[in-house]
Amino acid sequence: MKKTSLIVSLLFGIIFCSHAQDFNKMINLEKYAAANAGLSRTAKGKKRVVFMGNSITENWVEMRKDFFDENNYIGRGISGQTSTQMLLRFRQDVINLNPKLVVINAGTNDIAEAGGRYDPQITLSNIKSMAELAESNGIKVILSSVLPAASIPWKKDVEYVADKIEILNTCIKAYANEKGFPYIDYYSEMKDKNRAMISGYSSDGVHPVAEGYEVMEKIAKPIIDATL
Repeated sequence: MKKTSLIVSLLFGIIFCSHAQDFNKMINLEKYAAANAGLSRTAKGKKRVVFMGNSITENWVEMRKDFFDENNYIGRGISGQTSTQMLLRFRQDVINLNPKLVVINAGTNDIAEAGGRYDPQITLSNIKSMAELAESNGIKVILSSVLPAASIPWKKDVEYVADKIEILNTCIKAYANEKGFPYIDYYSEMKDKNRAMISGYSSDGVHPVAEGYEVMEKIAKPIIDATL
């Protein structure tokens, strides 16, 4: 009996550890672990700004590195991530860095159904949770719009993309106004008459190219400066 119980316990432990490893891999806590450990909590760090997001944020840092380095901005975007994944790594990749401010951009991959069927209430709740976690830890919050897109090129069966983005942005802005958080409206400046991204700002209709990021920087930086 004792031997059987031991075997069951060992099997449960193996299964649990295996699933935990898969879950952590899904969140991708390792991506910025070394970079996070290398950030010192000096006086300079008190003016640190973290950008939490997905591939749009990750690519921004890669394409416009000087913009981030010169302003003491830290990019914490991971390609393909939904708002749920961002929320689960928010403590490690934002709170523990002791920033003065966080800029949150989430929702594109939720709408693209990267995590399953899109539920706007779950997405909005995740954004609210990130904002409130930051606020409760003395970090100023800026919320930002989802960028415009008329379709998801890698998942063409997703319907009403432009409608979903517009509605989510309306909800994010309303929540920002309710809480008194600044709101960065990339959407209004980057959409065309069909609510797609202006063609010169993107190569695939979703991810900005350098020209698109330059527009985003001109919109974002004055709001960040005023908030700091």
